[in-house]
Amino acid sequence: MTATPKRPRDRRLDVFRGLCMLIIFIAHMPQNPWLAWIPARFGFSSATELFVFGSGFASAVAFGRTFSSAGFVNGTLKIANRIWQLYWTHLALFAALAGLTVLLAPEGSHAMRALSHVFAAPMQALGGLVTLTYVPMLLDILPLYIVVLALVPLMMAARKLHPVAPFALSAALYAASFLFGLEMPGRSSDAGHWFFNPFAWQALFFAGFAIGLGWWTPPVLDRRGLVALAAAIVALSVPFNFWAFTDAYPVLVDIQAAVLPMNTWTNLHPVRIVHFLALAYLVLSLLERARWLLDTRAVGILTLVGTQSLPAFLACTVLAWIGGIALDMLGDTPGPVAVINIAGLAGIVAAAWVARLFKAEPWAKPKTPPAHQPAAARLTPAEA
Repeated sequence: MTATPKRPRDRRLDVFRGLCMLIIFIAHMPQNPWLAWIPARFGFSSATELFVFGSGFASAVAFGRTFSSAGFVNGTLKIANRIWQLYWTHLALFAALAGLTVLLAPEGSHAMRALSHVFAAPMQALGGLVTLTYVPMLLDILPLYIVVLALVPLMMAARKLHPVAPFALSAALYAASFLFGLEMPGRSSDAGHWFFNPFAWQALFFAGFAIGLGWWTPPVLDRRGLVALAAAIVALSVPFNFWAFTDAYPVLVDIQAAVLPMNTWTNLHPVRIVHFLALAYLVLSLLERARWLLDTRAVGILTLVGTQSLPAFLACTVLAWIGGIALDMLGDTPGPVAVINIAGLAGIVAAAWVARLFKAEPWAKPKTPPAHQPAAARLTPAEA
């Protein structure tokens, strides 16, 4: 079987995944005043949509070529191996957060309340944890990713039947989550279901996956009419979400509640998808006019975090948990809040840098040619 050529990595993917990690850190600290200024406070979608969509695109790059070059069975085995790694990572992350809670969290803190089911019924909670029927707060992203990754071989098989089949299957699963309550069995910290329903969120994941594999070609960027439409959608969503408007005009909250029911996060309401796609098109179109930004130092830091997405995500979750405990203990006065947020953001960048360092294996000896080989033959192509 002929291998498909490896496509170059899109730098924008890493930039936005890195930005997503930093936003998620701020958003995952309870009672964090900086939460008032994250993008989700200005529109219907949030960093989670970006994370899931980007993960779909990245999964297409990481796994899609294996299916075409090594066959369906080997592609499925590679997916299974990744799921196995993520499963144990999920359990280790829980152990870390539970340990931090026992050691650091005061009674009645947000961390204690988030794991109240563990302390109230430890055997039931631990059993639910290993079977993914209990998904505590802040531990719901990796289980979501595990389930949607498990759907990848199904989508690849559907593609062999007909080019439209994976889109129809994804749409059917999304519709079933709304119409028939299709969801994973289990509970989150305080509800009888997962906070993110993977059968709904897979629609956004496979939108990114389809673009990454070239199954779907998105609209050309920077088209005047589409930019205007996207800008209008983004602008119209601001009054219904930004606290300066909703505090002044409470009726906007009532209107949003009528349009977006309370399960909007769980089942990924279509309005959230429309807003995310509009925002993505608008931002990418603007970036087309200023691609020099990709070479700036600040964007380089985001790229670093984005290329080390799993270590950065783990650091993001642990640091957000610690930051939440610190806010419970120190309060939300500006000084401590700034220190906690800045230290956490710096910690995520540091974790990404360390992860890149270890992956580079600096301790490994560089391979040198045999001593008898002529000097000219030992030159690299660049040196020659």
